[in-house]
Amino acid sequence: MKKIVYTVVTLLTIVACKNKSKTTLDATTKSKTENVTKYPSDVLPFLNEWSILCGDGTHSDELVNFEHKDFFYVENDANTNWVVYKTPNSGITSQNSSNTRTELGQREKWTPEEGGKLTGTLKVMHVSTSGDARVAASYSVVVGQIHGKEGHENEPLKIFYKKFPGHTKGAVYWNYEINTEGDNSGRWDFSTAVWGYDMSLIGTSPDTAPPEPEDGIALGEEFSYEINVYEGVMYLTFTSDGHETKTFTKNLLKSDFATKEAIPQQIWTLYASIGRDGIERKNAYAGETQNFKQGAYNQTNGKNPEDNMVWSTGSETYDGDIAKQYANGDYAEVWFKEATVGEGTAPNK
Repeated sequence: MKKIVYTVVTLLTIVACKNKSKTTLDATTKSKTENVTKYPSDVLPFLNEWSILCGDGTHSDELVNFEHKDFFYVENDANTNWVVYKTPNSGITSQNSSNTRTELGQREKWTPEEGGKLTGTLKVMHVSTSGDARVAASYSVVVGQIHGKEGHENEPLKIFYKKFPGHTKGAVYWNYEINTEGDNSGRWDFSTAVWGYDMSLIGTSPDTAPPEPEDGIALGEEFSYEINVYEGVMYLTFTSDGHETKTFTKNLLKSDFATKEAIPQQIWTLYASIGRDGIERKNAYAGETQNFKQGAYNQTNGKNPEDNMVWSTGSETYDGDIAKQYANGDYAEVWFKEATVGEGTAPNK
């Protein structure tokens, strides 16, 4: 009888040790898995086709297994990995811009006739909380664009998110910049609302915002866009749960703004203070090389609003101290969980 009891106890001890060993092994494996670094290229496999410029001036052409602390990295939210693009109001800018960015630049170049397609699913987590409500660019960030690579290097597309302080919901809109005939100093953007207002809706004083958009997008709310350029025509599609899907079409080979009479009233109103009333060349962006950009192109800066009531937002910059800007809400932050790039396709396919 004693022998049988001893055998059972021995077996139970062996099983307990095995279970403990397995639990320890599982915990160790889990710990190792959790500690493995997730790079943006693990989330967005297309990053081998891009370069990046970060808000501190860091540039890299090699984005596989690349991250940059505080600017370009991965966050996990509800078991989903997101690529974070974060940039202050004031940092190191590109040569032809007054605004700071942590943004991808497509290495491949293409003409509107050749076409291309870019998609993204994202949520804007933060925009600058300082600025001048009278200035159209205040409190905004560009999350995707087409950028000219020759000629005037203008932008046939910029997709914006903008939210005024005190509002729960912000606006999504897209801008078309004319490819100016002759001198580029007369250039302007025509803005089209997706959800909420377009760029031209501004405040009546530096601290007075217009009404909050009823159909706007909140910080942290997902939305998606598709930019499809096919045979010289740009097709845009915007989707978000709980919001109406919006589509737009714009010919990039033939201008809608080739005469003074064709300039929309929005431009006469918004750009009057800075005297921009140029017209576009008749064939718009035909034959000029372009590329896509995606990320967080912060549109707020520390320039004096009285010098340019469209683009000089007068935001806080703390003399370029990035840590202070982050600590005080003077930055833009955009998270992407999905994105693709490729050839343009015939619409509705």
